[in-house]
Amino acid sequence: MNGGVNGSVTGCLNKRAEGGASGRVIFVGAGPGSADLITVRGARRLGEADVVLFDALTDPALRELAPQALWIDVGKRGFCDSTPQASIDALLVRMATEHAVVVRLKGGDPSVFGRLEEELLALAAAGIACEIVPGVTAAIAAAADSQRPLTRRGRGRSVSLTTAVSEDSVLRGARHADTEVFYMAGRQLGKLGRALRAAGWAEDAPVCVVSRAGWPDSLSSEHALSELAAAAVLHAGRPAVVTVGAGAVKVGIAAARGGAGAIGAAPRQKPMGVYRSAAELHCAAT
Repeated sequence: MNGGVNGSVTGCLNKRAEGGASGRVIFVGAGPGSADLITVRGARRLGEADVVLFDALTDPALRELAPQALWIDVGKRGFCDSTPQASIDALLVRMATEHAVVVRLKGGDPSVFGRLEEELLALAAAGIACEIVPGVTAAIAAAADSQRPLTRRGRGRSVSLTTAVSEDSVLRGARHADTEVFYMAGRQLGKLGRALRAAGWAEDAPVCVVSRAGWPDSLSSEHALSELAAAAVLHAGRPAVVTVGAGAVKVGIAAARGGAGAIGAAPRQKPMGVYRSAAELHCAAT
């Protein structure tokens, strides 16, 4: 790690707090869904906590791993009332001056769209020691739930992770990789589809939408890009991840080596929870 933010973080990781601060902060990735997606190390660190500052989408069942701790909700949700980031930064510093171990429990992985940089900087400025425990990010859980690998031999050699909610509230499509994964896109699927077409994706580009990835009620749907807006009804009110490109294609029986159509070359029974439309979901339920 060299200079700038990384230099400050290195100091944060390796020294005890100064200026009266005696505690440390542990950032723990809770995973994107059910409590059992947390790592073994993450669960152990929760068990050490005096205070837990937790995100909105973390599983309440995780409280069983730290019954001794004070749990404080600092959750953020797109288009909803959220705890200001500056307030979270200040609270982290204050809790670390009052308690030995503070766990900052984040949904998914702390380093992926988790505002980790701001919180690391706040702790480094206060001289507070910290640790980061990685977690399963939503893109990985969505790929597992839909049984669609993000990388494919010879076809999907790169993956890009993008947030659909930017700082200036402008949605931007992109085409930076063979597989593009968009976070926080559930309420903007129509806009995202138009933005992706403007960015150069074809009308028939494959898209997979997974809502509540990592939860037992996870729901997946597949679409052509031109029909992405239709997924809004199916996934309404559910946090969603959108995958476009190579990693969105359903895995089928491989064709002969070097031949066309290696993905989806033969029909296959649809996995539980994978639908093309709201009507199809209704028929399956009845």
